[in-house]
Amino acid sequence: MTKPAASIPTPTYVQIEPVGQCNLRCRMCPIQFRRDGPPFGPLAFMEFDLYCKLVDQFTNLKELHLQGLGEPMMHPRFFDMVEYAVQKGIRVTTNSNLTILNPRNVQRCITCGLDTIHVSIDGATKDTYEEIRVRAHFERVLHNLDLILDERLRRDSPLPHLKMVTVIMRKNLAELPDLVRLAHRLRMEEIFVQHLAHDFGESSLPAHYRPMREFVEAETLFHEDIERIETFFSKARQEAEELGIELRLPHVRERSHPPGTPGMDRCSWPWRGAYISYQGLAMPCCMVATPDRIQLGNMADQSVEQVWNGELYQNFRESLSSDNPSELCSSCSIYRGIF
Repeated sequence: MTKPAASIPTPTYVQIEPVGQCNLRCRMCPIQFRRDGPPFGPLAFMEFDLYCKLVDQFTNLKELHLQGLGEPMMHPRFFDMVEYAVQKGIRVTTNSNLTILNPRNVQRCITCGLDTIHVSIDGATKDTYEEIRVRAHFERVLHNLDLILDERLRRDSPLPHLKMVTVIMRKNLAELPDLVRLAHRLRMEEIFVQHLAHDFGESSLPAHYRPMREFVEAETLFHEDIERIETFFSKARQEAEELGIELRLPHVRERSHPPGTPGMDRCSWPWRGAYISYQGLAMPCCMVATPDRIQLGNMADQSVEQVWNGELYQNFRESLSSDNPSELCSSCSIYRGIF
């Protein structure tokens, strides 16, 4: 008889997707592959009651990150979500493209207790930014950042912290030093640069994701000349040092996993953090992005603990601990050490 897997305490870090992909109002990516929200169905918003139910069940929760494939601030109760968790002593952060922020909500950005906004900016110029972020407006994002900074100063508040997140690719590599200067001008505390997160390389990939695989194949730096990459990385490091801004750059060479490497050393996500879609579906990590690739149980229907320690989660952890993990993991930039 197989010995049951040991129970794992619920994590201290959780990521929740308030809004699924909303094609009608938030088309920020050149490829729309997920079928949540208009025109495919109703608005893909997590119900506030479900959100509260989930947060309440993570009894060890210290940090909550509100982010998914949709823009979190589209949710009509986004700031209520922040306040609910903050009142429980939870540190709340989010990612936003800041394209739909309005003056009415700027005050709530400051007063709701939100700890950090990671602002997605992938180009230092209007042309590059708007080519990558389809239907976004560069000037609007900069204006909205100014509104937050002015309101934060007016209220003498250190929150929310502002950090820039940049996905580095062939289109914007040459602008990396300029992005560091832009981050400094916008009074960002940090610029976090990452590769395209996943190559969507698994053989079981649904057909409608193939354009995403082709996009990554065309834009990934792993087909770029290593000397060219290091030239712009070095210039960016020099700018960051001179300007006194923290810069995080990704690795450009993959790491190996010798036989017998423990699962948590390969990727700790399935042990340390939960990622939940707006419907309540649990996924192994945010790199998966969407539950039609894989999901490990429905926390809306079952309890958090039932799913977290359920058979699907335990089997996934066992696979990740083996020398032959699923293709979903082996093609991921975190597993490969290049995120």
